[in-house]
Amino acid sequence: MPLPVDFVVSALVTLLVVVDPVGLTPAFLGTTSGLPRAARRQVALRAAIIAFVILAGAALIGDWLLRTLSISLHAFRIAGGLLLFSIASEMVFGLRITRQTQAADKAIEEHVRNIAAFPLAIPLMAGPGAITATILLAGRAGSDPVRIALLIAIIALVMLACLLVFFAAARIERVLGVTGNTVLSRLLGVLLAALAVQFVIDGVKAVMAG
Repeated sequence: MPLPVDFVVSALVTLLVVVDPVGLTPAFLGTTSGLPRAARRQVALRAAIIAFVILAGAALIGDWLLRTLSISLHAFRIAGGLLLFSIASEMVFGLRITRQTQAADKAIEEHVRNIAAFPLAIPLMAGPGAITATILLAGRAGSDPVRIALLIAIIALVMLACLLVFFAAARIERVLGVTGNTVLSRLLGVLLAALAVQFVIDGVKAVMAG
């Protein structure tokens, strides 16, 4: 069976843009401020594992949950596309970075015990956008076990990218600087907006055809 390259590329790009490992760097640094290097690495590892479990679960049972709630995949695809477009607009206009920073500040102020679970894993890494994108991609995979396995592998790869970025967070922040982080977030936002529109178009086409 040939490898579904188009599905792999689409899934990888979508999840990388939605999760945005590099864009999470300020939130990670703010949340783990004052912690020693070893503790920071432990927080990063736990956050990546928690986020992977959440997204893998969405890939495996998301479609079943939709059926249980009597929600068609086409309707969810349209709604998910609109949600992703909203996230993309926040990235383009610089609102998402502000929200991430506020989430990190709130965690520090309230002395959250497990910062790996909140706000890193939820809602920054495995937030509504990432969960929505995962369910949409799982729906596109259908009942093909190979595509589902590839999707879970891609989720693991994206979480690994987050982990590596968190390990090198301080260095990345110095290299990119404020301007670099801003420009990267804007470019990723435009790309995500295009992907979101494509989700909506696919959903509308499916409804019209049905």
